[in-house]
Amino acid sequence: MDFRQLRTFACVAELGSLSKASDTLRVAQPALSRQIKLLEHELRTELFTRNGRGMVLTDAGRLLLARTSGIVRQIDQIRDDIQSAGGAPSGRVVLGLVPTVSCVLSARLARRTVERYPGISLCIVESYSGHLIEWLHRGEMDLAVIYGPSVDLHLAVQSLGRDSIVAVGPRGSGLKPKKQVDFGWLMRQRLVLPSHSHGLRALLEHAAAKKKIDLDVKLEADSFRVLTSLVEEGLGYTLLPPSSVRAEVAEGRLETAAIGRPAPRRELTLASPVEHPGSNAMTLIAKLLRDEVAALRAEGLWDIQLA
Repeated sequence: MDFRQLRTFACVAELGSLSKASDTLRVAQPALSRQIKLLEHELRTELFTRNGRGMVLTDAGRLLLARTSGIVRQIDQIRDDIQSAGGAPSGRVVLGLVPTVSCVLSARLARRTVERYPGISLCIVESYSGHLIEWLHRGEMDLAVIYGPSVDLHLAVQSLGRDSIVAVGPRGSGLKPKKQVDFGWLMRQRLVLPSHSHGLRALLEHAAAKKKIDLDVKLEADSFRVLTSLVEEGLGYTLLPPSSVRAEVAEGRLETAAIGRPAPRRELTLASPVEHPGSNAMTLIAKLLRDEVAALRAEGLWDIQLA
């Protein structure tokens, strides 16, 4: 195996098409096809199944991608750092954001990146903490903003602060920002939450267990937009940072209320893989991200206690 073959393989696997990979890598399609065939010949197995929809990974292909994607990214980062040494920073940074952070931070961070570092290509991926942690471990992601606790993650972590959590209900639920609701009462209501593998659910399960309360979770949603739409339809309550539903509250579609003691807060963590050093572009994006979090707090757009 050589790097060119592995890079071609990773690109085809990501795009699911030789023609799309050809456009991205700017290499003729027959040459890419030959590299894939040479790789399959060396490994003595098929890596893709070819059908009318494109190129689909086989089990062997998925195993190879999981084992080599991090290596390919590291070599690309080394090349970018060397080429940009002494000049304008360049390279690709894949940043993962949990949905409640993405809706507040993504646009501002992207705009600042374009303005200050036009040579850096920023890819923002939105998902829940459980998925982001898995992608960090596999080397498919450079940075991720996740919710803690951050112990036992086997990642390089830096606390950004602690995010407040409020009760969120539909219009007409009677929730008001200046009127606290009892945590025990809220936990006994019909709740709409993410599934068990995600940070918010784990936080609430732990808090409810301490009070010996069984959560009444009738609906689960691993999409932030689906979750808020279900609450908006009156199907239950949820708990979220107030910054993530600011627009919906302003439009009268959702209502929020502070939660009485013990008011839950979530640790917000910036995480990266420990297996390889970060690129120069990754370091710059991490600093830009921390600056934006501080700016949002200073402007009153994010109720977060900075670390």
